[in-house]
Amino acid sequence: MDAQSNDRHEPHAKIVARDTNVYYGQTHALKHVDLDVMEHSVTALIGPSGCGKSTFLRCLNRMNDTIEGCRVVGDIKLDGADIYDTSLDVVQLRARVGMVFQKPNPFPKSIYDNVSYGPRLHGMGRSRNEMDEIVEESLTRAGLWNEVKDRLTTPGTGLSGGQQQRLCIARAIAVSPEVILMDEPCSALDPIATAKIEELIDELRVNYTIVIVTHSMQQAARVSQKTAFFHLGNLVETGDTHQIFTNPRDERTQGYITGRFG
Repeated sequence: MDAQSNDRHEPHAKIVARDTNVYYGQTHALKHVDLDVMEHSVTALIGPSGCGKSTFLRCLNRMNDTIEGCRVVGDIKLDGADIYDTSLDVVQLRARVGMVFQKPNPFPKSIYDNVSYGPRLHGMGRSRNEMDEIVEESLTRAGLWNEVKDRLTTPGTGLSGGQQQRLCIARAIAVSPEVILMDEPCSALDPIATAKIEELIDELRVNYTIVIVTHSMQQAARVSQKTAFFHLGNLVETGDTHQIFTNPRDERTQGYITGRFG
């Protein structure tokens, strides 16, 4: 065994959810979910529309707090710390756990200001040089720098759909998060833009832990190492992506993957 492999850490769970339940008013939308999200890997949440996958995703950075009548019960820990602890600063949590939405949503500002907005908010990039570096690095990591470096002062809303989504990814990583949540990030994009985002996801997992909700099983199979199948608010099964797609343990998973329902 070489010295390098001795230095590698065993993969561990970055996020641990236990007995997680979500209620919208009287509706029990998510039921007793137990799921480990492994560090530096991509976990795909799949299942039919309305099965609870986006609801679960929003639990991980407390986005459900913004929904009236929504109640989250259970235990979710990030690096062993309870993210629903009342003393926790939610703004700091969302800096650590970034989010990319289904529809690209750049701010009506310049490309530069889109990326620098978060770091400014969190007191990063004290000098113009430091901020320039953060912006360049974030856009480079999002695979966008070479396409926009000569027009950083132009509006982010003027980019193509795929570029806008990569700008939103750059915006998310500008505050140095540890986890990136993606809620169907390619559903509004064409196949070429989708392929670029998928390639990017694969590169980003070296530095980040990624959880992606996708309605495309092909996408889940391509980008993720772990897959969790949700159905009617239940987490039916979770495992290595290859195993889930080739040898699922539950007949509901089998039925969804083979297209019998969903």
